[in-house]
Amino acid sequence: MSSGSFGQSRIDCSAIKSGILKRVVHYCVYLPSGYDAAQQPYPILYFLHGLGDNERTLFNSGGWTLLDDLRKQHRMGDFLIVAPEGWRSFYVNSADGRFRYSDFFLQEFMPHIEGKYRIRKSRAARAISGISMGGYGALRFAFAHPELFSAVTAQSAALITETPKQLDAAARTGMPLTGVLDPVFGKPIDAAHWNANNPYLLARHNSAALRGLAIYFNCGQEDNYGFEKGAAALHEELVKKGIRHEYHAYPGDHSVTYFLSHFAEVMEFHSKAFGLLSKQ
Repeated sequence: MSSGSFGQSRIDCSAIKSGILKRVVHYCVYLPSGYDAAQQPYPILYFLHGLGDNERTLFNSGGWTLLDDLRKQHRMGDFLIVAPEGWRSFYVNSADGRFRYSDFFLQEFMPHIEGKYRIRKSRAARAISGISMGGYGALRFAFAHPELFSAVTAQSAALITETPKQLDAAARTGMPLTGVLDPVFGKPIDAAHWNANNPYLLARHNSAALRGLAIYFNCGQEDNYGFEKGAAALHEELVKKGIRHEYHAYPGDHSVTYFLSHFAEVMEFHSKAFGLLSKQ
Protein backbone atom coordinates (compact mmCIF):
# COMPACT_ATOMS: atom_id res chain seq x y z
CA MET A 1 0.00 0.00 0.00
CA SER A 2 1.28 3.42 -0.89
CA SER A 3 0.22 6.22 1.43
CA GLY A 4 0.40 8.92 -1.22
CA SER A 5 3.03 11.07 -2.86
CA PHE A 6 4.70 14.44 -2.52
CA GLY A 7 6.46 15.71 -5.57
CA GLN A 8 8.07 12.76 -7.26
CA SER A 9 9.10 10.82 -4.20
CA ARG A 10 6.68 8.52 -2.42
CA ILE A 11 6.19 6.81 0.91
CA ASP A 12 5.46 3.09 0.68
CA CYS A 13 3.81 1.73 3.84
CA SER A 14 3.24 -1.96 4.46
CA ALA A 15 3.60 -4.62 7.17
CA ILE A 16 5.39 -7.87 7.93
CA LYS A 17 4.00 -10.73 10.00
CA SER A 18 6.72 -11.60 12.51
CA GLY A 19 7.12 -15.15 13.72
CA ILE A 20 9.57 -14.00 16.39
CA LEU A 21 7.32 -11.27 17.82
CA LYS A 22 4.09 -13.15 16.99
CA ARG A 23 2.48 -9.98 15.70
CA VAL A 24 2.25 -7.75 12.65
CA VAL A 25 4.90 -5.02 12.40
CA HIS A 26 4.14 -1.97 10.25
CA TYR A 27 6.78 0.01 8.40
CA CYS A 28 7.12 2.89 5.94
CA VAL A 29 9.76 3.42 3.26
CA TYR A 30 10.81 6.70 1.63
CA LEU A 31 11.47 6.04 -2.07
CA PRO A 32 13.22 8.90 -3.89
CA SER A 33 11.95 10.08 -7.26
CA GLY A 34 13.30 7.88 -9.99
CA TYR A 35 13.27 4.71 -7.89
CA ASP A 36 10.46 3.07 -9.86
CA ALA A 37 11.98 3.87 -13.25
CA ALA A 38 15.61 3.22 -12.33
CA GLN A 39 17.36 -0.14 -12.56
CA GLN A 40 20.28 0.50 -10.24
CA PRO A 41 20.22 -0.53 -6.55
CA TYR A 42 20.16 2.13 -3.81
CA PRO A 43 21.82 2.52 -0.39
CA ILE A 44 19.50 2.08 2.60
CA LEU A 45 19.09 3.96 5.87
CA TYR A 46 17.08 2.37 8.69
CA PHE A 47 15.38 5.03 10.80
CA LEU A 48 14.21 4.22 14.35
CA HIS A 49 11.48 6.41 15.85
CA GLY A 50 11.21 7.69 19.40
CA LEU A 51 9.03 6.60 22.32
CA GLY A 52 5.37 7.36 21.68
CA ASP A 53 5.95 7.71 17.92
CA ASN A 54 5.46 5.18 15.14
CA GLU A 55 6.67 4.24 11.67
CA ARG A 56 4.80 7.18 10.08
CA THR A 57 5.90 9.95 12.47
CA LEU A 58 9.01 11.06 10.58
CA PHE A 59 7.14 11.43 7.30
CA ASN A 60 3.99 12.97 8.81
CA SER A 61 5.76 15.57 10.99
CA GLY A 62 7.51 17.51 8.22
CA GLY A 63 10.31 15.07 7.43
CA TRP A 64 8.93 14.13 4.00
CA THR A 65 8.87 17.73 2.78
CA LEU A 66 12.32 18.32 4.24
CA LEU A 67 13.75 15.26 2.47
CA ASP A 68 12.40 16.39 -0.90
CA ASP A 69 13.70 19.92 -0.34
CA LEU A 70 17.18 18.61 0.52
CA ARG A 71 17.26 16.50 -2.64
CA LYS A 72 16.18 19.47 -4.78
CA GLN A 73 18.95 21.54 -3.18
CA HIS A 74 21.49 18.77 -3.92
CA ARG A 75 22.29 18.52 -0.21
CA MET A 76 21.22 14.88 -0.07
CA GLY A 77 21.84 11.89 -2.28
CA ASP A 78 19.34 9.20 -3.31
CA PHE A 79 18.80 6.43 -0.80
CA LEU A 80 15.90 4.59 0.78
CA ILE A 81 14.81 5.43 4.34
CA VAL A 82 13.04 2.60 6.16
CA ALA A 83 11.14 3.29 9.39
CA PRO A 84 9.83 0.24 11.28
CA GLU A 85 7.28 0.20 14.08
CA GLY A 86 9.19 -0.11 17.37
CA TRP A 87 6.60 0.50 20.13
CA ARG A 88 8.40 0.96 23.49
CA SER A 89 10.96 -1.77 22.85
CA PHE A 90 14.13 0.35 22.85
CA TYR A 91 14.84 -1.91 19.85
CA VAL A 92 16.41 -4.61 22.03
CA ASN A 93 15.29 -8.01 23.27
CA SER A 94 13.46 -7.69 26.59
CA ALA A 95 15.27 -8.98 29.66
CA ASP A 96 12.65 -11.71 30.18
CA GLY A 97 12.96 -12.86 26.56
CA ARG A 98 9.27 -12.40 25.85
CA PHE A 99 9.66 -9.60 23.27
CA ARG A 100 12.71 -10.16 21.08
CA TYR A 101 12.75 -6.99 18.98
CA SER A 102 16.47 -7.09 18.19
CA ASP A 103 16.17 -10.66 16.93
CA PHE A 104 13.16 -9.68 14.82
CA PHE A 105 14.99 -6.70 13.32
CA LEU A 106 18.15 -8.62 12.41
CA GLN A 107 16.67 -12.00 11.47
CA GLU A 108 13.32 -11.07 9.90
CA PHE A 109 12.97 -7.37 9.16
CA MET A 110 16.26 -6.56 7.45
CA PRO A 111 16.15 -9.68 5.21
CA HIS A 112 12.52 -8.89 4.30
CA ILE A 113 13.25 -5.26 3.36
CA GLU A 114 16.46 -6.05 1.52
CA GLY A 115 14.71 -8.79 -0.44
CA LYS A 116 11.69 -6.65 -1.33
CA TYR A 117 13.35 -3.38 -2.38
CA ARG A 118 16.10 -2.79 -4.92
CA ILE A 119 19.04 -1.93 -2.71
CA ARG A 120 22.79 -2.46 -2.64
CA LYS A 121 23.25 -5.40 -0.30
CA SER A 122 26.53 -4.44 1.32
CA ARG A 123 27.72 -2.96 4.59
CA ALA A 124 28.98 0.15 2.77
CA ALA A 125 25.46 0.87 1.54
CA ARG A 126 23.67 0.20 4.85
CA ALA A 127 23.31 2.68 7.73
CA ILE A 128 21.08 3.29 10.74
CA SER A 129 19.71 6.37 12.48
CA GLY A 130 17.21 7.32 15.18
CA ILE A 131 15.88 9.90 17.58
CA SER A 132 15.47 9.60 21.37
CA MET A 133 14.64 5.92 22.10
CA GLY A 134 15.45 5.27 18.44
CA GLY A 135 18.79 7.04 18.84
CA TYR A 136 19.64 4.58 21.62
CA GLY A 137 18.52 1.73 19.36
CA ALA A 138 20.56 2.94 16.40
CA LEU A 139 23.74 3.31 18.45
CA ARG A 140 23.15 -0.05 20.12
CA PHE A 141 22.65 -1.85 16.78
CA ALA A 142 25.66 -0.20 15.13
CA PHE A 143 27.99 -0.62 18.09
CA ALA A 144 26.94 -4.25 18.63
CA HIS A 145 27.02 -5.09 14.90
CA PRO A 146 29.57 -2.84 13.18
CA GLU A 147 29.94 -5.58 10.57
CA LEU A 148 26.41 -4.77 9.32
CA PHE A 149 26.41 -0.96 9.25
CA SER A 150 28.89 1.53 7.80
CA ALA A 151 27.38 4.61 9.47
CA VAL A 152 25.20 5.54 12.44
CA THR A 153 23.56 8.79 13.55
CA ALA A 154 21.46 9.69 16.57
CA GLN A 155 19.63 12.79 17.73
CA SER A 156 18.95 13.23 21.46
CA ALA A 157 19.58 9.54 22.04
CA ALA A 158 18.12 8.07 25.23
CA LEU A 159 21.55 7.57 26.75
CA ILE A 160 21.30 7.11 30.50
CA THR A 161 24.40 7.51 32.64
CA GLU A 162 22.87 6.15 35.87
CA THR A 163 23.71 2.58 36.91
CA PRO A 164 21.00 -0.08 37.31
CA LYS A 165 21.26 0.33 41.10
CA GLN A 166 20.78 4.08 40.83
CA LEU A 167 17.81 3.60 38.50
CA ASP A 168 16.22 1.08 40.88
CA ALA A 169 16.62 3.58 43.71
CA ALA A 170 15.07 6.29 41.51
CA ALA A 171 12.16 3.98 40.71
CA ARG A 172 11.32 3.78 44.40
CA THR A 173 10.94 7.56 44.45
CA GLY A 174 8.57 7.48 41.48
CA MET A 175 10.94 8.72 38.76
CA PRO A 176 8.78 8.58 35.56
CA LEU A 177 11.45 7.25 33.22
CA THR A 178 11.91 4.03 35.17
CA GLY A 179 8.36 2.92 34.38
CA VAL A 180 9.29 2.96 30.70
CA LEU A 181 12.44 0.94 31.33
CA ASP A 182 10.84 -1.81 33.46
CA PRO A 183 9.16 -3.85 30.64
CA VAL A 184 12.39 -3.90 28.63
CA PHE A 185 15.15 -4.10 31.21
CA GLY A 186 13.34 -5.71 34.14
CA LYS A 187 12.16 -4.64 37.58
CA PRO A 188 14.55 -4.47 39.29
CA ILE A 189 16.74 -3.80 36.26
CA ASP A 190 18.66 -6.85 35.06
CA ALA A 191 22.21 -5.49 35.28
CA ALA A 192 23.71 -8.07 32.89
CA HIS A 193 21.06 -7.32 30.27
CA TRP A 194 21.44 -3.56 30.78
CA ASN A 195 25.21 -3.75 30.34
CA ALA A 196 25.01 -6.06 27.31
CA ASN A 197 22.98 -3.40 25.48
CA ASN A 198 24.75 -0.32 26.88
CA PRO A 199 26.19 1.82 24.03
CA TYR A 200 29.01 3.10 26.31
CA LEU A 201 30.18 -0.42 27.13
CA LEU A 202 29.72 -1.63 23.55
CA ALA A 203 31.90 1.25 22.35
CA ARG A 204 34.52 0.29 24.90
CA HIS A 205 34.50 -3.43 24.10
CA ASN A 206 34.21 -3.10 20.30
CA SER A 207 36.45 -0.07 19.92
CA ALA A 208 38.67 -1.63 17.24
CA ALA A 209 35.71 -2.49 14.99
CA LEU A 210 34.08 0.92 15.56
CA ARG A 211 37.05 2.70 14.02
CA GLY A 212 35.63 1.73 10.62
CA LEU A 213 32.21 3.20 11.43
CA ALA A 214 31.06 6.72 10.50
CA ILE A 215 29.46 8.12 13.69
CA TYR A 216 27.41 11.30 14.24
CA PHE A 217 25.22 12.35 17.16
CA ASN A 218 23.81 15.53 18.64
CA CYS A 219 21.74 16.56 21.65
CA GLY A 220 19.99 19.68 22.85
CA GLN A 221 21.57 21.14 25.96
CA GLU A 222 18.17 21.77 27.55
CA ASP A 223 16.98 18.21 26.95
CA ASN A 224 13.81 17.49 28.94
CA TYR A 225 15.17 14.12 30.09
CA GLY A 226 18.77 15.09 30.75
CA PHE A 227 20.04 13.08 27.79
CA GLU A 228 22.66 15.75 27.11
CA LYS A 229 24.68 14.18 29.97
CA GLY A 230 24.58 10.83 28.21
CA ALA A 231 25.63 12.34 24.88
CA ALA A 232 28.59 14.08 26.51
CA ALA A 233 29.58 10.85 28.28
CA LEU A 234 29.50 8.92 24.99
CA HIS A 235 31.60 11.63 23.33
CA GLU A 236 34.18 11.30 26.12
CA GLU A 237 34.22 7.51 25.81
CA LEU A 238 34.76 7.64 22.05
CA VAL A 239 37.53 10.24 22.43
CA LYS A 240 39.18 8.06 25.07
CA LYS A 241 39.12 5.07 22.71
CA GLY A 242 40.37 7.08 19.74
CA ILE A 243 37.19 6.48 17.75
CA ARG A 244 36.51 9.20 15.17
CA HIS A 245 33.05 10.72 15.40
CA GLU A 246 31.09 13.93 15.00
CA TYR A 247 29.34 15.26 18.11
CA HIS A 248 27.33 18.46 18.45
CA ALA A 249 25.95 19.98 21.64
CA TYR A 250 23.28 22.39 20.41
CA PRO A 251 20.89 24.74 22.18
CA GLY A 252 17.44 23.20 22.36
CA ASP A 253 15.12 20.78 24.11
CA HIS A 254 13.70 17.31 23.41
CA SER A 255 11.13 18.14 20.74
CA VAL A 256 10.13 17.65 17.11
CA THR A 257 11.22 21.24 16.49
CA TYR A 258 14.73 20.42 17.71
CA PHE A 259 14.93 17.16 15.72
CA LEU A 260 13.79 18.73 12.45
CA SER A 261 16.09 21.74 12.87
CA HIS A 262 19.13 19.42 12.67
CA PHE A 263 17.67 16.71 10.43
CA ALA A 264 19.30 18.18 7.32
CA GLU A 265 22.83 17.70 8.65
CA VAL A 266 21.98 14.10 9.58
CA MET A 267 20.89 13.42 5.99
CA GLU A 268 23.97 15.20 4.63
CA PHE A 269 26.17 13.09 6.92
CA HIS A 270 24.66 9.86 5.55
CA SER A 271 24.85 11.12 1.97
CA LYS A 272 28.57 11.73 2.40
CA ALA A 273 29.10 8.41 4.20
CA PHE A 274 27.37 6.63 1.31
CA GLY A 275 29.68 8.44 -1.10
CA LEU A 276 26.80 10.33 -2.71
CA LEU A 277 28.14 13.79 -1.82
CA SER A 278 31.62 15.26 -1.53
CA LYS A 279 33.05 14.94 1.99
CA GLN A 280 34.75 18.34 1.73
